Amino acid sequence: MTFTPVIPFSGLQGWTFLSRSIDSQRESLINSSEVKRETEAFRQKIGSIKSAEELVGDRGLLSVTLTAFGLETDIDNVFLIKKVLEDGTLSPDALANRFSDKRYLSLSKAFGFGDFDIPRTQLSDFSDEILSAYNTRRFEAAVGDQSQDLRLALSFDREILDIVEKGGSDTAKWLEVLGNAPLKSMVERSLFLPSSFGNLPIDKQVAILKEKSNSRFGVADFDSFRDSDVRGKLRVNFLLASQITEGGGVSSASTALSLLQGNATLRF
Repeated sequence: MTFTPVIPFSGLQGWTFLSRSIDSQRESLINSSEVKRETEAFRQKIGSIKSAEELVGDRGLLSVTLTAFGLETDIDNVFLIKKVLEDGTLSPDALANRFSDKRYLSLSKAFGFGDFDIPRTQLSDFSDEILSAYNTRRFEAAVGDQSQDLRLALSFDREILDIVEKGGSDTAKWLEVLGNAPLKSMVERSLFLPSSFGNLPIDKQVAILKEKSNSRFGVADFDSFRDSDVRGKLRVNFLLASQITEGGGVSSASTALSLLQGNATLRF
């Protein structure tokens, strides 16, 4: 049976409901017959996989793998995934290093086919590592089937903290946000930026994100996102905007949104 999460509302109301029931709903997903079958097969077989070719040759293993990294739509791009895995990550010319989307880099690092003589599939806890990510992403995808905005809200902490933990300047980290389409959409909408924002020169976009996130959420530098309260403020703004767009609770959400916006209209 396919798992379907219970989400009776959209926007901030939906997030409030989901937050209160998330542990039990995730448990229901993990215990569903379909997910149990997929995870048990992965656990039994992954230790025998020693090459990228072997991995992409098993569609079941590949499906779990790609889902764990948010790349499930690449299930039929077998040649691409094989190349990403075989190239590894150590060479600047490796395919994963040439993508602005860093999910491919994370995938290649996790398996180590192109980086080590013995791939990480041989580690005793490797299946636990991948299946933990798989269960998380699978739940997010199920939520996304009902509300893509709630899926974004669920993944926000992980995505933004991944960037926080990386080295580099604030500007480099904001550029990573702009290179991550879902995260970019969430940040832009939380700041009420117009649709024309993406047409601005990239340095102007970064400058505006820095300025607006500081004034709206107190993001003095990118490390400010370590603070759960800061992340929460951005998420609330985003979900209120989502709630209004989807027509849920328009009156109460509009009042709160007006206060959060400070009645400001952005013009470039």
